[in-house]
Amino acid sequence: MSPGEKPHPIAKAASGLGRGTKASARGVARGSSFVWKKARGAARAHGAGESGLYRLIELHAFNAGGDAAVAIALAGTIFFAQPGEARGQVALFLGITMLPFAIVAPLIGPLLDRFGHGRRWAIGATFAVRAILCIVMADAIAADNEALMFAAALGTLVSSKAYGVTRAAAVPRLVPDQLPLMKANSRISLAGVLGGAVLGPLAAGAATLGSEWALRFAFVIFAIGTVLAILLPPQADSSVGEKAVTLTGKPKRFKVPSSIVFSLRCNAGLRVLSGFCTMYMAFLLRQNPLPGWETQPTLLMGLVIGAAGLGSTIAIALGALARSLRPAYIGVAALIADTVVSIIVAAFYGLASAILFGLVVGIAQGLGKIALDAQIQDEIPEQQRTSAFARSETLLQLAWVLGGFIGIAMPLNPTIGLGVLAGLILVWTTYVVISRPSHAAG
Repeated sequence: MSPGEKPHPIAKAASGLGRGTKASARGVARGSSFVWKKARGAARAHGAGESGLYRLIELHAFNAGGDAAVAIALAGTIFFAQPGEARGQVALFLGITMLPFAIVAPLIGPLLDRFGHGRRWAIGATFAVRAILCIVMADAIAADNEALMFAAALGTLVSSKAYGVTRAAAVPRLVPDQLPLMKANSRISLAGVLGGAVLGPLAAGAATLGSEWALRFAFVIFAIGTVLAILLPPQADSSVGEKAVTLTGKPKRFKVPSSIVFSLRCNAGLRVLSGFCTMYMAFLLRQNPLPGWETQPTLLMGLVIGAAGLGSTIAIALGALARSLRPAYIGVAALIADTVVSIIVAAFYGLASAILFGLVVGIAQGLGKIALDAQIQDEIPEQQRTSAFARSETLLQLAWVLGGFIGIAMPLNPTIGLGVLAGLILVWTTYVVISRPSHAAG
């Protein structure tokens, strides 16, 4: 182009678009780098960098991302096929979700308790098993082998639950003195949310090529997680300063403290309500949408169920800010909040009350679980901690499934269904408060 010649308008526009694209790319890269640095800094704050807890926090992000990839891959299979149109299929799925806990509680929990010095390898094994089973599921889907896919999916669920109880039992070994357990659990949970938010969309992109590709992506995530688990700091395997619960002679059966039993009752009520909210509201909003939403039932469901997910994230943030709140107080407050919002949505059913219902249920369940985990980590001796977590998770999952079954069985009339729910949760809250031990507040 000669010095006096003006550039062609198209060339000028293309040049501007190129500069804009490069600037946007640089902005995204800088933003991603900023977020990554902030996340890494938060993971290492309050002594977590020196104690090695940050490695467990990062590991949990890969765990959540891998589980999200598996869920996305299975979204079109028999496990999640048309959940709003076939109550029988959903009921079958709820029953399937209980099978992993039936294995984890009586078998895996006590087994891991006996190997207190191999937690890194135990956690790594849960990742390695899932990595292998993802490849098996991918091949089963490609070969249209439903029996093999079902078996591999069940094994993946079992391994995922085994990771959960093993990771929770290992947290006290890595928590620095200046970081409360509840805050540490919240930080780990937040890493899981971020991991799912980042890796989940990538898995969804892979799923556009076929569910088997999402599973192959999950294999990569779990393979990385296997290495990260083995690289956890040695403190994860150290039992220095931990007290044994048996001496000589026959082992004594460990009795769960009444304070933890009380917190479990609180969390059981929260889980029943959460399971009911998920199942009942999904059916109700799809088959009987609110006035004005008849053509957008999926969006309506997303608003209410999404509010529950937002509530869980808010609970994680609140847990991270908490310092010395007592688990019993949190459990009772959460139950009372759920009771109040259940009565409100039953009496004034509409879009605003339904969204409020989902939001409060999500916050209450999230806070209750974070507080319960911290309490078990603090009050249960290390040699019994994994079994305690396994049994705790089993009870809570059973409560969630029970709530889901109640939701499936209720008539799709909000006055009746939500009214019955409000009555049940009111009775349970009253029972929990009346039966509270005098020393459960600790």
